[in-house]
Amino acid sequence: MDANLRFWRAEGQSFFQRFLLWADALDPLLLLKSSNEIKSTRLLIQTNEKTLSEPIQNNQTKQAFVLSLSSVHPDTDKIIPVLFRPPAFMPITLPLVIISSVQREAKPSFFWQFVFHTYTTAFTLINGNGTPKAEEYSLQRKQLFLGLGAVSYSACVGAFPLISVNRYMLKSPLMQFVVRKLLPAPLFGLTSAFTVAMVRSPEFDNGIEVMDRNGKVVGVSKKAGEKAVMETALSRAVLFGTTFLLPEVLMYCVQRARFVKNPRALGPVRMFVVTSVLAGMLPVSFSMFPQCGEIKRADLEPEILSSTEETEFFYNRGI
Repeated sequence: MDANLRFWRAEGQSFFQRFLLWADALDPLLLLKSSNEIKSTRLLIQTNEKTLSEPIQNNQTKQAFVLSLSSVHPDTDKIIPVLFRPPAFMPITLPLVIISSVQREAKPSFFWQFVFHTYTTAFTLINGNGTPKAEEYSLQRKQLFLGLGAVSYSACVGAFPLISVNRYMLKSPLMQFVVRKLLPAPLFGLTSAFTVAMVRSPEFDNGIEVMDRNGKVVGVSKKAGEKAVMETALSRAVLFGTTFLLPEVLMYCVQRARFVKNPRALGPVRMFVVTSVLAGMLPVSFSMFPQCGEIKRADLEPEILSSTEETEFFYNRGI
């Protein structure tokens, strides 16, 4: 079992523990660390076996783990490309969320949602479970086609309400309210979950590695893969569904209570609200489920159970 997963098992048992760890690991300043610094940090971690099984008291060692969590894939032991590391997720998605939320025409809406889903899908693919598969080239090609199809479909679904409004001249206040205020949140939530499920579908088609409590791989499980993908899809739906819904509710309250006297100030206030919600929801959504996922013996395939007497098994859930 990789050092990152051992760390999550030791230090990320509760939601609150995971939230605090993600709050540190999502710091954009970690993106400035060089590859050499990351490699030396990994070497330090891997030579300090004590910290892998017991709570960490040394702050320097804990910071080393935080850098490792934010930069290294736990299945491949490779450094994640800088644009797709967890600390890069908010700086890149924030402007895309803001731009997508203010579009009033169908074509620009489709374009920006296509860009948004392209990035989040690529992020999901790179940070998913990295269990080695047979015919790796054909698998990557399949994931590429699935991802492209999911991105195109999601962008079309997201832009469809605006297409309908403009095509059929639906200008009533109620229809405008539904299309511009109510629909974006569930649509972005559902399409974000859909892209996760599609691009990571090989994980429940082929299975992912499961390990015993000592970190020994005992088999490849499709049920564990399905659990990992569904948990990640749900967390992504919560992240973007809330990020698009809560600012609308808060801005309605701000305007209703007349907290902002100058109408020109509503734009900056809205950007601040969206930024605050996304910044808060990102560690919340990443913390909803353990990174080192656990699956019970009764939920695994018989062929895996026949080779071990263990009762609890673990896997990398991915992000």
